[in-house]
Amino acid sequence: MVCRLKQELLKQDYLHIDETHVQVLKEPGRKNTSDSYMWVYCSMKNAETPIRYFEYQPGRSGKYPEAFPDGYNGCIHTDAYSGYNGIPGVKRCLCYTHLRRAFVGALPKEVHTPEASKPAGAVFWLNQLFDIEAELEELLPDQKKKERLIREKPLLEAFWSWVEKNAVSELPKSKLLSAGSPKGATASAGIYTLVETAKANGLVPMKYLKYILSDMPGSRFLENPEYLDDYLPWDPMVQERCR
Repeated sequence: MVCRLKQELLKQDYLHIDETHVQVLKEPGRKNTSDSYMWVYCSMKNAETPIRYFEYQPGRSGKYPEAFPDGYNGCIHTDAYSGYNGIPGVKRCLCYTHLRRAFVGALPKEVHTPEASKPAGAVFWLNQLFDIEAELEELLPDQKKKERLIREKPLLEAFWSWVEKNAVSELPKSKLLSAGSPKGATASAGIYTLVETAKANGLVPMKYLKYILSDMPGSRFLENPEYLDDYLPWDPMVQERCR
C-alpha cells in the first residue's frame, strides 16, 4: 500500500521534501549514537490527492533523494540543503518557512522588537511576507500570482538587500526520533506514511489502519496490484468508512 502511494505521489507536479534526524539502534557497522534520517516527501497544499510519504535511510547523503523520484520531472520545494542539488530532471524552489526558522532559532530570549538584533530584523521581514500570504490564501492561483508580484516582490527585494548587509546565524538542530533497528525504522516510515496521508485526506487514522489491515488480506492484491486502488485514502468507500 505504501508503494502504491509513492506511485501516486510521483504523478504530481510539485513535491515538498525534507529530512530529519532519527536515532536507529542495531544498524550494521554503526554505533547506536549515529545519525540516521527520516526523509519525508509530501504533495503540495490543496493537492487533489494529498500524500505524505516517509522513507528511512541511514544517512543524509544526496544519493537518497536522487534515487527516490525515479524519473520525476516536476518541481521540488525544499530547504537550502545542497543534497537536493543532484536530483535529475527537476526544478527546485526554496522554502521561506525554513529560512525563518533559522532566524527564530538564533533569537536571544530577551528580544522583543525588530531593532533588538539582526535575527529579529529578519523575522520581522519574513512575518510581513507570511501575513500577505495569509491574506491571499483563498485566491485562485493566477490571481494569487498577480498579487504576489505586486505586494510581495518589493518586500522580498528589500529583505534580500537587508540580508546582504547582515550576517546569518547558524541553523538550529532538529529534535531526535528513535527506532530499535533499521527494520523497525523502515516499518515506522510506512506507518507514518499511512497515518499522515490519512490525516491529510480527512480520515481518522486509526479507522483507516483498521480498515486496510482487516480488509486487504483477502483482496489478492499481490496477484492483482490494481486492487490497491480501492484502499487509497481518497477512494469514496474509504472516505465513507474511515471518517
